[in-house]
Amino acid sequence: MRKALTIAGSDAGGGAGIQADLKTFQRFGVFGTSALTLITAQNTIGVQGVHPLPVEVIRQQIDSVVADLRPDAVKTGALGSVAIIEAVAEAVRRHDLAPLVVDPVMISKHGDLLLAPDAAEALAHVLLPLATLITPNLHEASALLGGTITSEAEMREAARALASRGPRAVLVKGGNLGGAEAVDVLWDGAELHRFATPYVETRNTHGTGCTYSAAITARLAAGVPLREAVGNAKAWIHRAITAAPGLGAGRGPVDHRVE
Repeated sequence: MRKALTIAGSDAGGGAGIQADLKTFQRFGVFGTSALTLITAQNTIGVQGVHPLPVEVIRQQIDSVVADLRPDAVKTGALGSVAIIEAVAEAVRRHDLAPLVVDPVMISKHGDLLLAPDAAEALAHVLLPLATLITPNLHEASALLGGTITSEAEMREAARALASRGPRAVLVKGGNLGGAEAVDVLWDGAELHRFATPYVETRNTHGTGCTYSAAITARLAAGVPLREAVGNAKAWIHRAITAAPGLGAGRGPVDHRVE
């Protein structure tokens, strides 16, 4: 059985973060391991608290997993602070962890900050250059580039621009762009690829970024090539959103059980 490691925050509501990643790994037949970076008190309505863990605790978790259950692929999610980003990057280099999918989580679906304002630069300069793939949404890509992305053409430009920061490949997710389709753009270092599914009008989108990147990570852990892994994950997250059970009073989680 292939193994994957998620280095991310905990979501008490179970729809995002570590919980969503592990459910997704299981769905794709990959054994999931985890290193917790921060604990959030949150539900479908919002984030009530964010509590970063000590750097040494995070480092020890990663070391423990790698020593006995070395992952075939790794992803990162909410990291929270400069110190945590630097510690994770150091562990990735020291253990030569690859492929590495970096989901640059900056803000929750509810609009709550999950990354300290001074940490975006560390994310861009310390962690992104180590990534096999980064998966920013429109807000995150705009923040990393210091602009605003409002069209598919600008998504393509953004993917190339972010690749110049060091990651091997960039997937810019355009689900919030509007229109009849949810379009994502992948720059793989040589070519641009377009992935589109029908846009689903729903409030149940909590944890979609975590879940999508975890699905890509699981496919990479199984040895699937990058373009195919993204295509598999894109089609599946569309089905998971469509089948969302409608839990909670706010932005509900997707259905991680769908085939």
